[in-house]
Amino acid sequence: MTAADMLPLALSQGDPAGIGPDIALTAWLNRDQHQLPPFIFIGDPAVLAVRARELEIEVPIRETDAAGTVSIFSSAFPVLPVAAGVDVVAGEPHVATAKGTIASIETAVSLCFDGKVRGMVTNPIAKSVLYEAGFGFPGHTEFLADLAKKRTGKTFHPVMMLAGPKLKAVPVTIHIPIKDVPTALSEALVVDTCRIVAEDLKTRFRLAHPRLAVAGLNPHAGEDGAIGHEDQDIIHPAIMQLREEGIDAFGPLPADTMFHDDARRRYDVAICMYHDQALIPAKALGFDDSVNVTLGLPFIRTSPDHGTAFGIAGKGIAREKSLVAAIQLASEISLLTEAQI
Repeated sequence: MTAADMLPLALSQGDPAGIGPDIALTAWLNRDQHQLPPFIFIGDPAVLAVRARELEIEVPIRETDAAGTVSIFSSAFPVLPVAAGVDVVAGEPHVATAKGTIASIETAVSLCFDGKVRGMVTNPIAKSVLYEAGFGFPGHTEFLADLAKKRTGKTFHPVMMLAGPKLKAVPVTIHIPIKDVPTALSEALVVDTCRIVAEDLKTRFRLAHPRLAVAGLNPHAGEDGAIGHEDQDIIHPAIMQLREEGIDAFGPLPADTMFHDDARRRYDVAICMYHDQALIPAKALGFDDSVNVTLGLPFIRTSPDHGTAFGIAGKGIAREKSLVAAIQLASEISLLTEAQI
């Protein structure tokens, strides 16, 4: 399939005061070097124009819709306009931009459901800014699941996976305090998460028999109950159930010995019990190359594995590498998924 035959990808703006505009502009500018498929930026063209001047780069920006993206992508940066809501200053987040940030995400999801794009890539948001504006979700992932439910009437269990060249890692619990993890964990939650991971690795990553290494919660995976009971009482029974269902899950494993080179060769994805247990090794092994992929949704969604980086926005030092990897992976997943239909 040639680029001319493809639907584009949708790229949401993220927080416009962060590095989202910077890396989107430089990704398009280096599109041939990175061999990027066509994508349309959903955001404020005026913000992009100002940021390009600050970065001292020349990027022709053209307003269009998804249908017009492919034909102009080689010569101009395609933008579906969504007003920022205020004059944006790089590095200075403002609550007035929250409405535009949310609208950008909503628009990308609608384009996915309407079959006008192959998937969506989301630039980083600042949760504190959205919370100040009344945003009622812990983060991107939960918001996307709610939008999918509104569109389909079905409830979805979104699963975050950090995918890099050396490691794929999934946190079972995500944006909650460490003190709340033990009570949030349940056998059902571990089982449901692993089912979704196994299914999407088959359908979206074309792994016929995915191997799931499941981390313990406590040091030494609980040391047979000497250092906590969750590994014996919750995680082990969940693994037994998964194995009865034909899913190749094993553990619980001590997390401190799961991520060296030899250990990683024995599995396709690490299932971790909390946010940092998954994201620390994922980022350590591939900070610029890792991509946040949301599994369990009825559309493709990837994101760079970093935040808004307000401190370097507009300064010309933000690297587009993780965004490029997110765009490339979204494209690869869409092609693999299409090949199975």
